[in-house]
Amino acid sequence: MTFSDQVRECIRSTINNHDRRFACLYGMLLFGRAVTREEIRLKSESAVFDAVFPVLIKTVFGAGVPLTVETKPRRDGGVLHIYRITQEAFVTQIRHTFHVHEERCIDMRNLPVNSMGAFLGGVFLTCGTVTDPNKEYHLEFTAPTERLCRELCDLLYSVGVHPNVTKRRYSWSAYLKDSEGIGDLLTFMGAQKCTLDLIDIKIDKEVKNKVNRMNNCDMANIDKVISAAQRQCRDIEDIIRHDGGLQKLSPELRELAGLRLENPHLSLQDLCELLEKPIGRSGVNHRFRRIAAVAQTYREEMGEIYG
Repeated sequence: MTFSDQVRECIRSTINNHDRRFACLYGMLLFGRAVTREEIRLKSESAVFDAVFPVLIKTVFGAGVPLTVETKPRRDGGVLHIYRITQEAFVTQIRHTFHVHEERCIDMRNLPVNSMGAFLGGVFLTCGTVTDPNKEYHLEFTAPTERLCRELCDLLYSVGVHPNVTKRRYSWSAYLKDSEGIGDLLTFMGAQKCTLDLIDIKIDKEVKNKVNRMNNCDMANIDKVISAAQRQCRDIEDIIRHDGGLQKLSPELRELAGLRLENPHLSLQDLCELLEKPIGRSGVNHRFRRIAAVAQTYREEMGEIYG
């Protein structure tokens, strides 16, 4: 089951009284494919929609509504269901009940007290999708007209959710890409369980990202240590090749140079502990700078250029 279907199942479980059923069905019909004088037509590939819509039609308008269903197999293995009501008397009754005109708009008279969430849930059942939060954060409503899309956005604004709007080829879409906004909307529509799942996934992502950043930082530090050690070994080897070699260095520099050649992969802190008279990390670093200065002097004397 997809994350969208999990949300739909949660919404379905909250449509449990007359006002909620009425508001949910209104959302489903208003954002359906067509609501004209001749017909009411909705399309869906969702099993939850298929279970909810016919029941709500019968519950609100009675069992006599002539609802026809056409099925079309999809190449991906899914099935598209097309629901139609074409008898003029029933089309007129439904449109009159919900105050639906040729230019569709959201009529607040159809939203009893505390039924806004059920209405938005109905809209989601008809034209909403939400991506698996393991992949990305994206919730979207695809509206049949620009006016419905804009009015839907106004409703979402009123409940504290701030969607963006984009024009598709044949439709308009209101979408959210922030996890907090998506979670708030899911909760408002009655999908609290999905909100909790989203929060858990977000926490897991943040922990993994933090671990990755720490690992990347550790790797960068390791690369830095290796690069510094290689440079120090090069300096020491250049000094050795010069007449007199390490013997011309002071005892403390000679000791450190020997330890570095014997332990090319140790960090400065590790080298500190190997010295006969341990000193701090900054002290060791200072001695390596003195060794580097001696090596550079020798290179200049020999007329050699090293990268």
